[in-house]
Amino acid sequence: MKTVLITAFEPFDGERCNPSWQVAERLHQRTIAGAEVVALQLPCVFGASLDKLTAGLAAYQPLLTIALGQAGGRSEISLERVAINIDDARIPDNAGAQPLDCPIVTEGPAAYFSTLPVKAIVAALHAAGIPAAVSHTAGTYVCNHVMYGLLHQLCDSAARGGFIHIPYLPEQAVNHPGAASMVLETMVQAVEVAIETALTTEQDLRLVGGATH
Repeated sequence: MKTVLITAFEPFDGERCNPSWQVAERLHQRTIAGAEVVALQLPCVFGASLDKLTAGLAAYQPLLTIALGQAGGRSEISLERVAINIDDARIPDNAGAQPLDCPIVTEGPAAYFSTLPVKAIVAALHAAGIPAAVSHTAGTYVCNHVMYGLLHQLCDSAARGGFIHIPYLPEQAVNHPGAASMVLETMVQAVEVAIETALTTEQDLRLVGGATH
């Protein structure tokens, strides 16, 4: 059976949970569009996260890899379009490291684009009644680090990969006045839709997904 690898992070920045891992756990061992989903938790640590990702890619040989991460403050499911070759940490990672202006891959390209059909996924999520949008920045923290590292490893492969940011859970947002949130069941449904769309869509849709700021 084909394998889909879903990676997600441990809690960071003082949070007691990370919704990305809760979503991944719910999807672990499900069969979606004829493929088995395997969930893998990554440490929120520069370097170590890519080491564990590399081991997971070697072990499972996935046809599709979707990395998930928490983007507290965002109000919708964010399909990341691009990862840039820079670590510039606003806060230390879970090991206390705070790299500034460091390339993820020395002499690697400046950026990689997601190989997921990001606009088709957004359209499918909208059809399911789930707020979603194409995002043009995955930040410069461990999420971007993992997205860039994943796409670097897949650049000569037929396998597809990309990154999805998800909002806070309501139980997190209560500690961040004014912050948006989304219930876990909706986020699980969203990632399930994303997986199915990615597995069944060869050519992305040509839809408006740009930004003016």
